[in-house]
Amino acid sequence: MPVYKDGDSGSWRAQFYYTDWTGKKHKKNKRGFRTKKEAQQYEAEYIRVAKADMDMKLSSFVDIYLKDKEVELKKRTLRNKRYMIDTHVIPFLGDKKMNEITPADIIAWQKEIKDNNNFSESYLRMLQNQVTAIFIHASKIYALKDNPCKRVKKMGRSDDRSLTFWTLEEYQKFIDTFDKESMHFVMFELLFWTGMREGELLALTKDDFDFGQLTVKITKTYFRINKEDVITAPKTDNSIRTIDLPKFLVDEIMQYCERLYKHPNDARLFPIVAEALQHTMRRHIAKAEVRKIRVHDLRHSHCAYLINQGVQPLIIKERLGHKDIQITLNTYGHLYPSEQKKVADLLHNLNGNENAPADGKGTNE
Repeated sequence: MPVYKDGDSGSWRAQFYYTDWTGKKHKKNKRGFRTKKEAQQYEAEYIRVAKADMDMKLSSFVDIYLKDKEVELKKRTLRNKRYMIDTHVIPFLGDKKMNEITPADIIAWQKEIKDNNNFSESYLRMLQNQVTAIFIHASKIYALKDNPCKRVKKMGRSDDRSLTFWTLEEYQKFIDTFDKESMHFVMFELLFWTGMREGELLALTKDDFDFGQLTVKITKTYFRINKEDVITAPKTDNSIRTIDLPKFLVDEIMQYCERLYKHPNDARLFPIVAEALQHTMRRHIAKAEVRKIRVHDLRHSHCAYLINQGVQPLIIKERLGHKDIQITLNTYGHLYPSEQKKVADLLHNLNGNENAPADGKGTNE
């Protein structure tokens, strides 16, 4: 009998055989259920998941989806996916069966998210993309017959242009609140003047710098998960790059390194966690009385400063470690001044009108 009462404890036990989606047979034994119905429900759902039967709940399929993604995604990415799904998807759609979720359910979920949260357009698109990815995976790998996201307009925008960044003057007010010999001074200088990511900064060692060539190599990233320090390869292959540094910044880094007593060349130069850096930034923003931005917005600030100085997108792409130029243009293209007037003037002059004003108003001469 697959479900029976456990005489030792008086609780119910589920003991059964099942065949997984690869055709392999297994035996499962789980005890501690309060009622017979709970044990039966557990057995039925477990078998559906093992067979990858799309009659399972979305919350159960999410476990399969994330398990499959372990082979291609980093731990931090998986953790972020899990957080987004657990927080914003499962509470609304988790108990619905995969093969019964309709386009109307997706629309209702979108309305719930937008009505009860003040999310940016880009974050709404991230949530939408995550739900869509779940159903695409179910369709491609586990033969879900109908993907409900296909017939629903996506919420949010991936090209949300409400970037937050500091001008050089704002950054100068902020950095002036630090002792120039402090670790945090050097950290924020690196973030603003290189555009590197927070995790890339926290993974830096002395070996990553070539002080003679005035460069730093970005080959890894740092994050903390489950109270454990983790260093992995950067976000993408393109994130592995060499950044040229201004001489004044190299001097600041060298002076900082000289103050470190017997610090190993392969040890982290800045042995703190991201939360501590964020807390320090908030405290000094209050001191400087400048606009509140995030640590990551210093990357945007670096890019905005380069654009203001006339640096071309391809150079910025290489400096920031973007996968392709389209990412750079989609993210920062709107910060570039319009070149339409120059094009109109060029065409006007090429048409033999060098001596006539392009605005068509003529002269008084």
